[in-house]
Amino acid sequence: MMGYIDRSILQIHEAMKKGEVTPEALVSESAKRIAEDSNNAFEKTLLDQAAEQAASLTCFEEDNPLYGIPYVAKDNFSTKGIETTASSNVLNGYVPLYDATVVKKLADRKCVMMGKSTLDELAMGGTGTTGHKGITYNPYDPSHERMVGGSSCGSAASMADGEAVFALGSDTGDSVRKPASLAGLVGFKPTWGRISRYGLFPFAPSLDHVGYFTRYVSDAAVLLNALAGYDEMDFTSSTKPVEDYLSEINNPLSGRRFAVIKEIIDSIDDPMMKGKFNALSEALRKQGAIVEEVEFGEELLRSIYATYIVISCAEATSNDANLDGIKFGPYYGGKSYQEVMKNARTKGFSELIKRRFVIGSFALMRENQEDLFLRAQRNRAKIVERTLYFLSHYDAYLVPAAPSIAPKFAHSSDKLSSEYLIADNHLALGNFAGLPSITVPLGFEGGMPLGVNLMSAAFSEKLLLNLANKVEEITGLGGVSHVNRKEGNL
Repeated sequence: MMGYIDRSILQIHEAMKKGEVTPEALVSESAKRIAEDSNNAFEKTLLDQAAEQAASLTCFEEDNPLYGIPYVAKDNFSTKGIETTASSNVLNGYVPLYDATVVKKLADRKCVMMGKSTLDELAMGGTGTTGHKGITYNPYDPSHERMVGGSSCGSAASMADGEAVFALGSDTGDSVRKPASLAGLVGFKPTWGRISRYGLFPFAPSLDHVGYFTRYVSDAAVLLNALAGYDEMDFTSSTKPVEDYLSEINNPLSGRRFAVIKEIIDSIDDPMMKGKFNALSEALRKQGAIVEEVEFGEELLRSIYATYIVISCAEATSNDANLDGIKFGPYYGGKSYQEVMKNARTKGFSELIKRRFVIGSFALMRENQEDLFLRAQRNRAKIVERTLYFLSHYDAYLVPAAPSIAPKFAHSSDKLSSEYLIADNHLALGNFAGLPSITVPLGFEGGMPLGVNLMSAAFSEKLLLNLANKVEEITGLGGVSHVNRKEGNL
């Protein structure tokens, strides 16, 4: 049954204005669903605290669409007085003394945090299986055999299960946008620097973006209006003025130009995905848009994953050097600093994290930097140059966000196949170039979601959200979730 938290932010706000619903009722709706969660979506729930906050919201703010809206935060955003572990044993018991900028901005807007969501440990990984509380499941699969993706697995699962109105995530390679595809959600990351990252635990800062999940494209615009802007606590945040990202969201498509990367389509094996994508392309053309295939270069596309792994692991190795068993988390003892650090990291990190730190350290060794780290940086520059070339001729890229529905946990893909290297990893293009990128539901196959992704030029979020909103109108899947299922139009 559809509840108020299944509606768009603007619809909820209008209902509050009319006195049809209150923050208390919204939070109660959210809390009831969270209490029934069976997908391991949360590190920590804050239901009592949320109820108290909602009860204190007695002065409706007509000009604040986020007033009283319940949300979930990925557990790698710093939250003052609330344990924040990034799903790693090495940070068990760590309680920050400050809020991340986005958390503070949402608190100022009277949003209500319902809980901290699970993630792949330290935001590394894309399966939702490496957090210290175990596997996070896809709500669309009651058998718990299929992934919801990662690293923002808990935020995606909570949203797919209709447990909040939106959820914060972080996106370093595709960690919001691919789970959005596998979970039938809108997953959005803006231009690098558009939203402050102060208080987001760093993974690879040259790639990290604050992102979020919604069930409507319009909600993504409302949130960007609230979260975008310069922050003196983040020297990488942009000083560009914040636009009204809702103001042109309903503009027509006529004359807009979409580039479809041919090699991505060719690398996909799933005929249903190709069929629905082609149907969307034709529907866009019927509305006056121009949709054309472009050849990006297979060699460059196949190099995305290796380039990403080298750069991200190298940056992570440097950034997480402070996780030594002394400053944060449990103390495992030892007779020297080196022994204390060895014990903490041996017991505190999963095998995946250890492997990534080994890769990062190896790439940064003086004798290896030229062949590995610097070579990866040069290749990144080539990939970015090619990415920007087509955006000088087109308004946006239009591509499948993932090659298929959510894979099963037991699934073993050919790591050297074009489908894996290209169709499963191409979303990192948006991180390499720092571009705004959004995933929107495309349809369903066997009851499991499929998603499509759009990416545009830097700081063109207003245009991108307009294009994504028109795609949402075509598919008819705005507001879809596991508890509010729709068939879609394609």
